[in-house]
Amino acid sequence: MLTVILAFAMNVLVALAKTVAAVLTGSASMMAEASHSWADAGNEVFLLIAEKRGARGRDDKHPFGYGRETYVWSMIAAFGLFTVGAVVSIMRGIHALSETGEDSDYLIGYVVLAISALLEGTSFLQSVRQARQASARLSMHPLRFVSRTSDATLRAVFAEDAAALIGLVIAAAGMALHQVTGDARWDAVGSILVGVLLAVVAVLLIRRNLDFLVGQVPMPEVRREILERMLANPDIDRVTYLHVEFVGPEQFYIVAAVDIVGDLAEHDLAPTLRAIEARMEESDEVVEAVLTLSTPAEKSLDPASIGPERTLD
Repeated sequence: MLTVILAFAMNVLVALAKTVAAVLTGSASMMAEASHSWADAGNEVFLLIAEKRGARGRDDKHPFGYGRETYVWSMIAAFGLFTVGAVVSIMRGIHALSETGEDSDYLIGYVVLAISALLEGTSFLQSVRQARQASARLSMHPLRFVSRTSDATLRAVFAEDAAALIGLVIAAAGMALHQVTGDARWDAVGSILVGVLLAVVAVLLIRRNLDFLVGQVPMPEVRREILERMLANPDIDRVTYLHVEFVGPEQFYIVAAVDIVGDLAEHDLAPTLRAIEARMEESDEVVEAVLTLSTPAEKSLDPASIGPERTLD
């Protein structure tokens, strides 16, 4: 939540500065960046809604809770980035290609870009800090974690801030080439490139949210950790089947086949399974766990065969 709120505040300030600069300079690249920042600011509102609505617990109508609603609102935010940011920037750039263009007040443009880089960088560092903290537990590179994590809001803020910083470089290059050559088409090309960048980011975010809405299995490292936790249970001798599916950010639905320690009578097996399920569901990450019994012929699952070697916290 802190990451999203900080990103929203920074984007509003940046959008205001870029809009004023775009009006004063007439720069197509700056106008594209202004549209980009307003789109980002609007997206943060959707991400805040996603965080709030997705955090609701389960009820009779939604036995797995509302976690997947996070991906719905995050997808809406990604569509907003595509339509408001990408399409407007590309159209503005194409239109500017046919204009002769007037000399811009380059100093204002560069100052605003520098201020924007500072504000966007502050928001980006917060998302990087959060990604590093979360990825350290799984001994993963932060970039890989961001691409695979179930936290849609973290991925969106990280991707949008990274795109914003790249967009600032593109806008500065477009203005600089316009200033050096006197050809306003460089500025227009900068606007188009910013739009293409936003389109690529939006499509990637839409695709990842769709994956989780359809039913995304977790990373091998996460499955391995869950299996190790199950095998650490004193009542479980071995696990022969494990299905883990995301039903929200860091929320799992688990189905497993297990072999119970000892040789319990039939009337004792069901209560033991239910007790194990209840203990698993005490974790905030496990929305529901369903266990069944393994057959003697089924092969045991080995944690070492799932994902790379790592040390658990």
